[in-house]
Amino acid sequence: MSPPGGIDLSKLSFYENFLLGGAAAVTSKTCAAPLERVKLLIQNQGEILKSGRLDRPYNGIIDCMVRTFKNEGILPFWRGNFANCIRYFPTQALNFAFKDKVRAMFVERPSDSYFMKFSKNIGAGGAAGALSLCFVYSLDFCFTRLANDALASKSGAQRQFRGMTDVYIQTIKSDGVRGLYRGFVISCVGIIVYRGCFFGFYDSLKPIMLGDNAGLLVSFLLGYVVTICSELMAYPIDTVRRRMMMTSGEAVKYRGAIDCTMQIVRKEGAYALMRGAGANMIRGVAGAGVLAGFDKFKELYVMLRVKYS
Repeated sequence: MSPPGGIDLSKLSFYENFLLGGAAAVTSKTCAAPLERVKLLIQNQGEILKSGRLDRPYNGIIDCMVRTFKNEGILPFWRGNFANCIRYFPTQALNFAFKDKVRAMFVERPSDSYFMKFSKNIGAGGAAGALSLCFVYSLDFCFTRLANDALASKSGAQRQFRGMTDVYIQTIKSDGVRGLYRGFVISCVGIIVYRGCFFGFYDSLKPIMLGDNAGLLVSFLLGYVVTICSELMAYPIDTVRRRMMMTSGEAVKYRGAIDCTMQIVRKEGAYALMRGAGANMIRGVAGAGVLAGFDKFKELYVMLRVKYS
């Protein structure tokens, strides 16, 4: 039998990769869910204040966590996590279904310059992401609305939604199917911005930080730094798209992404576009740590599979 370092991960079938990747995604998202909800509550508190479900702004991560725990308890920190987790499976299946067609649209040639290859990479990722988003965007919408459904501190307060099904029913009843896709276009722009920053930073830092014998810690740090920097660059877009989602079913809506951005900046200041970024960075550490550990589990699974097959 070959040593662990020589394990050929390509031995895994599509279904094994799909299920192992799903287990990793669900584990990572579930571990980081409390921080994810705190991030969303801070990020979208402007809309929650307008709806009357929040009596005063949050003063940071700790204040948000304490007040949420005091008003709702411990389990609601995972509110919306199911919708967030199940997004992975249709997304991966759709990426698999679309990847050949997308690659055919962005064929790399030996004569292409670095900029052309870079552009095609971003274009392919953006196209695949947008196609998948067409089918799973409503789950992201559902997750956003459930996570931001804060329970007010006043006695007798009720939640806006009873669960995933109720989100769909209420939204379609008030806004139609269109309401489930509010913020879709700017979300597609966000995918392109994120991928552009990610590959730009990664290609620039990889030769500096990673040699031929780079260790797990250095690889983890590079991946984390590049991911966080890319997320920070795209974070204002994420804020705008989620704030637009929050207006479905409400009396007043934004006319579009530009109108949403201008109103946020004018009424709350430019900093409002970055609210929750600190919690997002901490969440990134938790998620990346779980995924790094899961890579070792995947290697163990392959080793056992080869041994007993």
